[in-house]
Amino acid sequence: MTRHGERGERPRSRSRGVLLAVLALVTLPASSLAQSGGSSTEGALFLLLPIGAKAVGVGRAMTALPGAESVWWNPAGLAEVREGRILLYRGDHGLSGEATAASVIFTHPELGGLGVSYQLMDVGSDDVTDEFGNVVGEFTGRNHLGVVSLATRLWDRLNVGVNFKVVQARFSCRGQCTDAGVAATTFAVDAGAQVVPVPGLPLRLGAMVAHAGSDFQHVNEEQADPLPTRMRAGAAYEVLGHFLDTDDLNLSLAVEMEDAWRDPGSPATYVGTEFTAGSGDVLYVRAGYVFGAELQVDGAAVGVGLHYERFDLGLAKSLAASNLSDESEPVHISFGFVF
Repeated sequence: MTRHGERGERPRSRSRGVLLAVLALVTLPASSLAQSGGSSTEGALFLLLPIGAKAVGVGRAMTALPGAESVWWNPAGLAEVREGRILLYRGDHGLSGEATAASVIFTHPELGGLGVSYQLMDVGSDDVTDEFGNVVGEFTGRNHLGVVSLATRLWDRLNVGVNFKVVQARFSCRGQCTDAGVAATTFAVDAGAQVVPVPGLPLRLGAMVAHAGSDFQHVNEEQADPLPTRMRAGAAYEVLGHFLDTDDLNLSLAVEMEDAWRDPGSPATYVGTEFTAGSGDVLYVRAGYVFGAELQVDGAAVGVGLHYERFDLGLAKSLAASNLSDESEPVHISFGFVF
């Protein structure tokens, strides 16, 4: 979108204004973060946005659930994946940007799971104009996340996993720009576990620390913001086994709490359910609710999924309006291929 400055405005002032505007697209979530009790000085807040149709559909209550989307939530869940997969993700987060991601997961019956993933968050772009309103350049914002995941099973009922991550935010300008832009890169680690504490009881517990790493340092900037490190704990229970003697129908209920590592005391709560029907080809119906999350208001989410032969398809939608927009979140899509 082209914005026309007043006549006589200096090109330098115009491009610097665009720089601040684009940076605001990423730092706007900090206002809601401060309201929920977190630190408003945290960087790389896009790490807190949901990825994957399953995660959105179950209200982000993912810490205790296994599956291929565990690369983004609790890498310990990859230990339960029995077949290799290629997965593609797409989601729109309003003013925070549009996310596109991909994962490749390799499995071994004894060693566990290995995942390689990448996410691009397109923050958006804006024209840079001169004092006469002529477009002379374009300012763009991109967030990048690279993840290597490792997971294995210890003993019979304990899964552990770790993510090694490279996080980068880059804001650059093409054309006649007096501001070259800024960039920030850092490294982070996720570490998690999932356990079935009682043999024969369909209860799973999960816990992890997410986004632990060095401060987010901008090039040519004095400040360095800490990553949004979070503690998560969750539980999932399969309830239909008490009433039906079949493996073709399942209903899992999951609940999760998340709090800031550096400034705890204002936890967010996530509640979700997933109903599955079928054995080979499986239909999934999901619903969830979010309480006190940092980048969206409290509200419900729904989703559906289908596993047919070697293909996975998931659709999900948050029914709550984002703190960054008056409109509800668009549909999130996940597509997978089993190899």
